[in-house]
Amino acid sequence: MELPRIAVELGRFLDQTDGITQSGQLFDLLSAFALSFDCPWIAYGTLVPDEKVLKPAQPDSGAMLNYPDEWKERYLKMGYDRIDPIIKKSRRGLGAFRWSEVYRDASTTENERRVLDEAATFGLRSGITVPLHGPAGSFTIMSFAQPWEREFRNPTITYLQLAALHFHLRVTKFTSSSALKQVHSLSAREKECILWTARGKSSWETGIIVGISVNTVNFHLKNVMRKFNAPSRTAAAIKAMGLGIIEV
Repeated sequence: MELPRIAVELGRFLDQTDGITQSGQLFDLLSAFALSFDCPWIAYGTLVPDEKVLKPAQPDSGAMLNYPDEWKERYLKMGYDRIDPIIKKSRRGLGAFRWSEVYRDASTTENERRVLDEAATFGLRSGITVPLHGPAGSFTIMSFAQPWEREFRNPTITYLQLAALHFHLRVTKFTSSSALKQVHSLSAREKECILWTARGKSSWETGIIVGISVNTVNFHLKNVMRKFNAPSRTAAAIKAMGLGIIEV
């Protein structure tokens, strides 16, 4: 693709995203943009400090990907999230990087290379990843993958990185808006319970402090977890701190 055409494609993508209010629609537009660079597969997933994996999810939940189903199943079954060198590199990196760079890196172990080797057998033979770091130690990974082994050209990486950043900012805006609604939906008691959880107190200790039973504390914490779509009370507490609902 000639450089002027790359700029035209990026401009078209930016124009198309104006007025879009759903993450799923944005993802479809980004997928089409990436396909113009011969990248049929993209993945977007957010990590927070107490999580070590990128989990597939439904649109608007913070993680979206269109990788081959067989590879997603294999990846989860084998627990490759725990040794994925792309995630490791993303945690300490700032700019976009080629997967081939990670594969050749002397610090990458044979087990970690196996993840990339197997990904290739499922069609993901080359790719780039864009780390997008956020507050409270959280960050998002955006990856673009191709079905053949060839290096991404620098201009291509630049434009894919710009598109990834634009997508991320738009999705974050949607998420923040949704989060504000969640903040207002928390009751005063729910805020109390998640505050003391964030301060390291058990349900029993929280009950003593607040003056309610252990069962009632657990009831309120489960409500907070449900509203935040959090897998644990710790994750819910981290989200509450990140949103400014509580201060430890």
